[in-house]
Amino acid sequence: MDFRKLEYTPEVERLTQPIFERVKHVMPEVEWAVHAPLIAAINELKKERNATILAHNYQTPEIFYGVGDITGDSLALAQKGAEVDADVIVMCGVKFMAETAKIMSPEKTVLLPDMNAGCSLAASITGADVRRLKEQYPGVPVVTYVNAYADVRAEADICCTSSNAVKIVESLDSDKVIFIPDGYLGRWVAQQTDKEIILWEGACEVHERFTADELRGYRKDNPGIHVMAHPECPPDVLGEADFVGSTSGMINHIDTKRPEQVVLVTECSMSDNVAIEFPDVNFIRPCNLCPHMKRITLPKILHALQTLEPEVTVDAETIDKARQSLERMLAVV
Repeated sequence: MDFRKLEYTPEVERLTQPIFERVKHVMPEVEWAVHAPLIAAINELKKERNATILAHNYQTPEIFYGVGDITGDSLALAQKGAEVDADVIVMCGVKFMAETAKIMSPEKTVLLPDMNAGCSLAASITGADVRRLKEQYPGVPVVTYVNAYADVRAEADICCTSSNAVKIVESLDSDKVIFIPDGYLGRWVAQQTDKEIILWEGACEVHERFTADELRGYRKDNPGIHVMAHPECPPDVLGEADFVGSTSGMINHIDTKRPEQVVLVTECSMSDNVAIEFPDVNFIRPCNLCPHMKRITLPKILHALQTLEPEVTVDAETIDKARQSLERMLAVV
């Protein structure tokens, strides 16, 4: 099936109209006419392949709402993907997320529509780096953020997410902890614990671009705005925020507090997706795009389902060791 030959027929319009009704206030109808034929073809083909599509919060609305079967944060996607009766998982995210899905579902075929969908944070450290850290600080436990490649998680003692990082660090019977790979998240954790945190200076190229001056500018231009920041941001940015939390934490906070105006200091597609869920909230969109997330497109998703490629593989030993670090985290939380 050549996606260039797909047409926006009355039948495609009928099949995709319920989806368009959800996204229409963030997407013009002329744009939907381009996406709809691909969405209809993908949703039909995934039934034939017994495939489940996992869509991260940073995916664009046509993917997130158009073809995503399970949506959310990276770890939650992999956990829920492991529970479904599917032969194939298509990860609409980045490579470390696809590796997590494979670790959680080693018996399933895991596809990543573009193998170049990487991550500056995950790429900042290797398994060999972790081994050197362990030699440098013998006996000190290593906590790795899940935003890391499988070889790193295989060398760590325990994983964490941005929402449970403090709890995981506090759970360890050690006064000193090595925290990898996000230096900004590590600093945020260090402010909330008495433990000594040994940092690795990795960073997300999206979140590290935000500045405190930028946030002050939003407040000046939009009096009363509620500023919410991800803990992967620099400390001065977090200091300007009204709320600091994970992507799921931000969504829950909006649901509970229902502020009139919000700026989400994170990847900008998330604002579009959350705005669909909360049409009564005015979202001011700081548009820092993740170039890796944006490598995932509808044509690439369709091609992956057609060819069952590119497939993400992780060797059995790494899966076993990396899964242990995840399971240790889940036992705590």
